[in-house]
Amino acid sequence: MPYNTILYAVKDYILTLTLNRPDALNAFTVEMANELIHAFNTASEDDDVRVIVVTGAGRAFCAGMDLSSVGNVFGLNEALQPTMDDMENRLKDPEIIEGVRDTGGMVNLAIFDCKKPVIAAINGAAVGIGATMTCAMDIRLASEYARIGFVFNKIGVTPEACSTWFLPRIVGIPTALEWCYTGEILKPEAVLAAGLVKGIYKADELLEEAYKIARKIVKHSPTAIALTRQMIYRNSATSHPIEAHKVDSLAIYYASLEDGKEGVASFLEKRDPEFTSKASEMPDFYPWWK
Repeated sequence: MPYNTILYAVKDYILTLTLNRPDALNAFTVEMANELIHAFNTASEDDDVRVIVVTGAGRAFCAGMDLSSVGNVFGLNEALQPTMDDMENRLKDPEIIEGVRDTGGMVNLAIFDCKKPVIAAINGAAVGIGATMTCAMDIRLASEYARIGFVFNKIGVTPEACSTWFLPRIVGIPTALEWCYTGEILKPEAVLAAGLVKGIYKADELLEEAYKIARKIVKHSPTAIALTRQMIYRNSATSHPIEAHKVDSLAIYYASLEDGKEGVASFLEKRDPEFTSKASEMPDFYPWWK
């Protein structure tokens, strides 16, 4: 699929996804949403991709939704009167997908379901969906020029992109509420203090810092990494540790049959492991949540 709003480049098992509307500060559109969903779904099954780094072209990461769009700027069908029953029973109905569902949320669900770790290199303004998009990513690094804002209430709308699930898990409920209530544009020092980002880096060093982390990850078992990503997200949201135990038991059982043996052998033989598993070929119990 050719992309108009993003760049998709793979090198040394690392996919760099670049939001690519620099003249519009990489403002988010329905087209960008669809392209990001396709890109994350593709990367999830591509064995040449083991880690994904997301950044923005030019001086912004993503300045939020493109508010210059004609009609409903969120791409919603105002002729409909959707109900919670529709969301429960018609979620995959094309009319609901195209006219009701939050596009940012569909992007973040694609990220959530992805088998590959995702690192955000926030190089500049990350506002609205530009901020909430990163909440579904695993590790966030900020440039010294990053400015992050959950500005939804300020413009009369509510947080989107499943951020009311992700953000409180990262920074806690009081901080998530304050950031959303005030709509304040936050400097990198503030988001670092709250734990939203791992660190603050010089602009010309940001991507290399992201790649340093990515290079450490690509050395490891693709299947173990894919399982670990989903286990931590999904098991941490269950009501009792027994649910994690069930999944842990199956995961370590199947991992131990191939890559686990190679990992032990390489450790004993004092050499680098040569893992052969593929994230596109997961054990039969995966995905256990469906």
